[in-house]
Amino acid sequence: MSDELRAQAQDAVRSLRERQGQLDDASLDLILRDARSHYAWTDEPVSDAQLRTLYDITINGPTSMNTCPARFVFVRSAEGKERLAKSMKPLNIPKMMGAPVTAIIAWDPDYWKRLDFLFPHDNRKPMFEGKEDYANDTAYRNSTLQGGYLMIAARAMGLDVGAMSGFSNAVVDEEFFSENGWKSNFLCNIGHADESALFQKLPRFGFDEICKIM
Repeated sequence: MSDELRAQAQDAVRSLRERQGQLDDASLDLILRDARSHYAWTDEPVSDAQLRTLYDITINGPTSMNTCPARFVFVRSAEGKERLAKSMKPLNIPKMMGAPVTAIIAWDPDYWKRLDFLFPHDNRKPMFEGKEDYANDTAYRNSTLQGGYLMIAARAMGLDVGAMSGFSNAVVDEEFFSENGWKSNFLCNIGHADESALFQKLPRFGFDEICKIM
């Protein structure tokens, strides 16, 4: 990386901190503190433009060595929903079918082959080539992170989300990824929630119960 590009990157971060040092309390409430996982949805659609914006925000979240292993399939059509329903536990089908969009957060086992583009200043491909367990562990961990970024980004955009893991990964992979070899991680419904399905927020641990400062 040239000195000029390095200086530009550093100046960009300094400028960002000057413009916005931190989020206000209302923003933190929206994305995490008071946010809820949703199970029922209004019929308000999620547009292609919103999904593209959602991706553009999500993809800027950090991953190990900028590997960016996550792949996203946004299932919106009736045909796609029927295919996805084949994989799901019965109680989860209405949640998915009622959502305007269900994202399949997946990962590509061959992600590391694009490191010449994603990490051009050093050759990191030998770290992964022929090391399937290490490569897959890296992909699963980082695609999970990227799925989390997707959820927070959606909330920041004024959308609601409901992540789901009650489905068969094998069936999803057969239905959607038989040609490209991607592997599903988890699902996330996206839309505008019908809050009438909510119940009370469940407990969380206190800091002193599960944290240490050393």
